[in-house]
Amino acid sequence: MVTGRRTLVLGGTRSGKSRYAEDLLPADAPVRYVATARRREDDAEWSARIDAHRARRPDGWTTVEDPDLPRLVRAGGGPLLVDDMATWLTGLLDDSSAWESAQVPPAVGAEVADLVDAVAACPGRLVLVSAEVGLGVVPPTRAGRLFRDELGAANAALAAVCDEVLLLVAGLPLRLK
Repeated sequence: MVTGRRTLVLGGTRSGKSRYAEDLLPADAPVRYVATARRREDDAEWSARIDAHRARRPDGWTTVEDPDLPRLVRAGGGPLLVDDMATWLTGLLDDSSAWESAQVPPAVGAEVADLVDAVAACPGRLVLVSAEVGLGVVPPTRAGRLFRDELGAANAALAAVCDEVLLLVAGLPLRLK
């Protein structure tokens, strides 16, 4: 049973983390679902994934597609589900041109730190979903390593301020905190 106010749900690709996180919140409550994935008109498969996520949300939930995640978390206002941190971070890295930079621009770290502070001070129920990238694979590209390192650091910082942290493996939750 999940009882904390702030919950981080981690998992690999197709681990069931999003559905598990959705099930942590009541289907009949006015949940705000922050969808961080950016739709790309040139990628039909990605759009289909976004549509599938949207279709399974309860009718009473509101979808928010605002990239200012720290502001949304600070605002409170009822249960909030953020799915997911990996696509939010990808957007930050895209917007800051981090993929082409020799070092990650300081603005990325500042935005992540702002989000961590917002989560720590969150006034209501919050469920965050993120990909777990720290299971030993070393990406062969600089961009892959940069993403893995930045998301791993963000996940660790978020886990430190969350009341509960769960890892989904093959659809099964493991309580880490």
